[in-house]
Amino acid sequence: MLSHDDLARLRDRHPAWRLLRAANAPLIVGFLGRTFVEDNVRVLTQTELVNRLDDALYALREQLGEDAYPRPASAYVADWASPESGWLRLYYLEGSDEPHVDATPALERAVAWVASLQERAFVGTESRLHTLVGLLRQIVQGSDTDPEHRLELLRAERARLDEQIARAQAGEIDVLDPTGQRDRYQQFASTARELLSDFREVEVKFRALDRQMRETIAGWDGSKGELLDRLLGDRNAISESDQGRSFQAFYDFLLSAEQQDELSDLLDEVHRLDAIVPDDRVRRIDRDWLGAADRTQATVRTLSDQLRRFLDDTVWLENRRVIELLRGIESSSVALRDERPDIRMTLAATRPEISLPFERPLYAPPAPPQIDSTVTEAAEPAETTALFSVDHVDHARLVGQVRAALRRRTQVSLGEIVDEHPPEQGLAELMAYFALAEDGIDLVIDDAARQQVAWADDDTDRTADIPTLLYVRSDGRDPS
Repeated sequence: MLSHDDLARLRDRHPAWRLLRAANAPLIVGFLGRTFVEDNVRVLTQTELVNRLDDALYALREQLGEDAYPRPASAYVADWASPESGWLRLYYLEGSDEPHVDATPALERAVAWVASLQERAFVGTESRLHTLVGLLRQIVQGSDTDPEHRLELLRAERARLDEQIARAQAGEIDVLDPTGQRDRYQQFASTARELLSDFREVEVKFRALDRQMRETIAGWDGSKGELLDRLLGDRNAISESDQGRSFQAFYDFLLSAEQQDELSDLLDEVHRLDAIVPDDRVRRIDRDWLGAADRTQATVRTLSDQLRRFLDDTVWLENRRVIELLRGIESSSVALRDERPDIRMTLAATRPEISLPFERPLYAPPAPPQIDSTVTEAAEPAETTALFSVDHVDHARLVGQVRAALRRRTQVSLGEIVDEHPPEQGLAELMAYFALAEDGIDLVIDDAARQQVAWADDDTDRTADIPTLLYVRSDGRDPS
């Protein structure tokens, strides 16, 4: 339990606690919670947010009177994004001169806590108990190193499955009652929303590492190798931590086309049940997960960009220093040329020629030519048409194939497209798939996960090792 001093510090310093103590807390929690948390909006321009708040303030003044919330909407947004508040984050996207806005984890925590104060019409406990017992079972069984004990547990599990199969064959099927269905659906919806909040917090931690890396580079005066060791050590510490490994495992799950199809089918079946009251946000939660995870992964990629820019700048500065030294030597040589006219030296070249013995290639005797003087003329004229023909990849045909596949599922991988429609023009057609950019279709490329794509080209089996490429329906509707 926290001490009194710890609680006093949290009350004064934690943005979520300051939000709950703010005079305009109902406006802040209601408006920002609805805009960023309920709708799962990850980025808005400052102008768009001010316009939305202006409409909300107009409606509140119509209801509460003209004296309610007298400040302009832009002043409220600036106050909420200030370091003293810390409920919004203002930043600039690359290539844009307009500030963008995102919610902070502190705001999301405050909104979730306020939402938990509402009285619930139905409070389920059975599903959570089963979940807790299942987690304990996974911990115990996953950490057991005794093969005999593991076999005993597996045989017991097989016996239970055999019993259930026998009962199902006899027509005895255990079905969840409506209460059990609502109980489990409520737990799933709560856990799914908490997972989205966790993504925002993980993204903040990665941004903190990126900021720390920028500060280290800006104030570094040591060698390049020492700085790289330090930065790469910090990067590996994040990726190898429990949090980094858990996030990467979840991201790999999202990139699996098979797992995504199964999750989408399960969500469709659950929302068709009569006992379940459909929730639009829960229905599209898989797409929200993918978008939030991709933003978090993009934040991680900025760390690599920082390293690349540092190396480019360092190489440029080193080259500039070398040029300055050479020009200094040339200037000194010109200045000293006439001072000692009796001593002159002529250089054969402006730079030394270095020859290393072990760089010389070993002698390889030439192969004797094979000449057949009995052949007087070619059996048939050579075919030169292929040398002048240029293959043109039909972009519209590739887009049509992708859209046809996305009508049956929410996402499809390049490997599945190639299996259904083998490339007619070989590697050129395969590379064209990476350049597809159409409305309603998002491309997700994971450089860490690899994929083997095979096809036949002129009776020859070809295989390409490429990054995992997924085509995802961006709006959840039929892409056609």
